[in-house]
Amino acid sequence: MSFPNATRRAFLSEMGLGFGSIALASMLQNESRATEAMSEKLSHIAPKAKSVIWLFMIGGTSHMESFDPKPMLNKYAGKTVEETPFKDVLNSPFLENERVVAFDPNNGFIRNELYPLQIGFQKRGESGLEISDWWPHVGESADDLCLVRSMWTEDSNHGAQLQFHTGRHRIDGFFPTIGSWANYGLGSLNENLPQFVVMGTPIADCCGGMEAHRANYLGPQYDGVPLKIDPNDPLPFAKPPQGVYQEEQAGEFDLLRKLNGITAEQYPDDESIRARMKSYELAFRMQTAVPDVVRFDEETEETQKLYGLPQKETKDFGQKMLTARRLVERGVRFVQVYHGSNGGAGSWDSHKSLKSSHSRLSKQVDQPIGALLKDLKQRGLLDETLVVWGSEFGRTPGSQHSDGRDHHPYGFTVWMAGGGIKGGIAHGKTDEIGFHAVEDRHYITDLHATVLHQLGLNSKELTIPGRQRLEKDFGHVIHEVIS
Repeated sequence: MSFPNATRRAFLSEMGLGFGSIALASMLQNESRATEAMSEKLSHIAPKAKSVIWLFMIGGTSHMESFDPKPMLNKYAGKTVEETPFKDVLNSPFLENERVVAFDPNNGFIRNELYPLQIGFQKRGESGLEISDWWPHVGESADDLCLVRSMWTEDSNHGAQLQFHTGRHRIDGFFPTIGSWANYGLGSLNENLPQFVVMGTPIADCCGGMEAHRANYLGPQYDGVPLKIDPNDPLPFAKPPQGVYQEEQAGEFDLLRKLNGITAEQYPDDESIRARMKSYELAFRMQTAVPDVVRFDEETEETQKLYGLPQKETKDFGQKMLTARRLVERGVRFVQVYHGSNGGAGSWDSHKSLKSSHSRLSKQVDQPIGALLKDLKQRGLLDETLVVWGSEFGRTPGSQHSDGRDHHPYGFTVWMAGGGIKGGIAHGKTDEIGFHAVEDRHYITDLHATVLHQLGLNSKELTIPGRQRLEKDFGHVIHEVIS
């Protein structure tokens, strides 16, 4: 028995299943792609983390006004780089040895004056990590943070948003993202929820859009599944039409299972049939499990206040952070959360008015992220949950439009916490004005390799037949930050 795609979709629609844009629809659109048997994708390393919460600030957060303060910018503010002791940064060998596309460090940088820090910073925790005063709540967890201050990337424009997630420049095309590789490489921790969940508005279409949480050639079953903070409609099309009751729908699923079973008997080697059956069953269970995740009635008033839910400026992101905790509690492997989409390159893209924009944006996310770290720790979940914070690049030491900073791919900061990562340390560094990563330098896939390693996966063994990955795609594990 065989059903053409259109006929099967029509059949599902008439039955009132309507799972539209979740994993089921992707499966139907790619039925010819065989799914890898999960039993063949074994962990190669003893895992230290079960789940990842991946926080991405869209637009390019200034590393100097967040987690890598540079007081020399205040000392030499108003001078061009050639008028300071740091003029040699323009002759760095890194400029010659690394492929950074569409960026000329001399274009405007010599003419632009060094721009002073727009916020103060303090030593936080027993570790004394220097963290901006715009991030006081995150700073309270300084002793759990590992600041990697020596990241660099290739794309000087916002295609770096996609590169941050895939490791490849936008001009190379689309590739699987870090969340998809984790989803592909690991078995399920639960039977009722997707393994890769996405919250927030994706990056700009010009920079790859939803490709930042898609699996590309791995197959759509490994894509991130979008989730809204709405118990009545958390997943697109993931509820039956009005008038379709649970008992009726259960019967329809039973019929569909029998029909697919007949087809599976006729084509026993067709992996896509088993994958499709599995996706239908998951979709049915998700109708109950997913809405429960975004209902906060069972959370105490104290917890809701911790995440900033009563406050207008922190409510939206606070709900996402609380949901992220609830997802990993329930066994979701990878939770990817965007902040700062504005329909363009991203709200953190502060070419001007950096002080007002970064101050406002930091207030939206600092308390919720700080709450996530504290809540995970007090529940005993931080040891098995790896939290990652990042942005596509940093911002220039020089000014732009008099009160902003330009894009900067040569040195910026990400941080990690939990999941077997050392806390209270700063790894790597940039030079004294924050221009170059100069010590323990790491391309973005080093972060990917480290995250996968903590999940128990060897990134170099994550391949599929017929698809060649470059050496830089695999990255190198940052062993110095692993406890």
